[in-house]
Amino acid sequence: MSILNTLPGDFYASVTIFRDEMERIFYKRWVCVGRADQIPNPGDFFIQNIGDESLIITRDRSGAPRAFYNVCRHRGTRLCADKQGRFHETIQCPYHAWTYTLDGRLVGAPNMNEIAGFDKRDYPLYSACLETWQGFLFVNLDPEPEPLSLAFAPLEGKFDRWNVASLRLARRINYDVQANWKLLVENYSECYHCPLVHPALAKLSSHLSGANDLVDGPHLGGYMVINEEHESMTMTGGTRRPPLGEVSGDDLRRVYYYSIFPNTLLSLHPDYVMAHTLWPQSPEHTLITCEWLFDPETMARPDFNPDDAVEFWDMTNRQDWHICEESQIGMRSRVYRPGPLHSVHENLPVAFDHEVLKALGHYS
Repeated sequence: MSILNTLPGDFYASVTIFRDEMERIFYKRWVCVGRADQIPNPGDFFIQNIGDESLIITRDRSGAPRAFYNVCRHRGTRLCADKQGRFHETIQCPYHAWTYTLDGRLVGAPNMNEIAGFDKRDYPLYSACLETWQGFLFVNLDPEPEPLSLAFAPLEGKFDRWNVASLRLARRINYDVQANWKLLVENYSECYHCPLVHPALAKLSSHLSGANDLVDGPHLGGYMVINEEHESMTMTGGTRRPPLGEVSGDDLRRVYYYSIFPNTLLSLHPDYVMAHTLWPQSPEHTLITCEWLFDPETMARPDFNPDDAVEFWDMTNRQDWHICEESQIGMRSRVYRPGPLHSVHENLPVAFDHEVLKALGHYS
């Protein structure tokens, strides 16, 4: 199927297609669940839901990050109801006190020694594959996933000069958006809409500037140029923060925007990095987490203040979410038909749609 138009309306509203996306994409691809510094110490944890699955993301006694299904091996009870916290020594089920170590081994099962043939070694927590990339934690629910190094090969070395792995969280905002997750990625992937939807952004960076270097496959993006009289994407267009890592030369006047299939949007500025993670809830409902990352030495300065960057993108985010919600409403109309996409300004949404269809298989 050659995609020259937007996808049919069913792709943004159908429960059947949405369930296929969860099974074939979100349960089989590497999905970003957060940052490694959210669990700095053994026993620290947070809960992340992927579709209908709840995962405990924690760090074991050796310091290795782990991902466990939030399901007791006894009768399936949710092990942890708190969204985040710290396990003191073990993970214990609140129902019958089955108890697990931080590496998932069952070490306590009251009175089960009375049952012939029962062996605690047969009942560890169910785990999911977890890898760290650029300081982000990625989980794959497929029992035999494609190695992350292979899946992310097109991104090898691309972000090293920003030292993304060493950056730390300064601010996080959660958004609740009444729009399909694909609309949000498609919107992020083009700036054809920027002059009208984002007047403040258009003053800092022309939608006609820059170039894309990843234009096919699961990871897409490129850069846009910051206008001469400005230094960064902030409320004033200026910044008092030094450049990140080894950012220099042309990169001091560029912002790089990449979508990392399926749920991560990574925006690299000269002085900070912004990351969105998307969590589809239904065909017409998506939760979004937006995080602003800065150099820890810059954050330690007494004059550090991220508000100029946070306020700029919070404003821009809300403009994006609103227009995507308006698109979602329009696609419900009985007269809606796929419309033509601009071959230059909307080439990345075309490539993204191709990747969705490829992942779904029977729709291609």
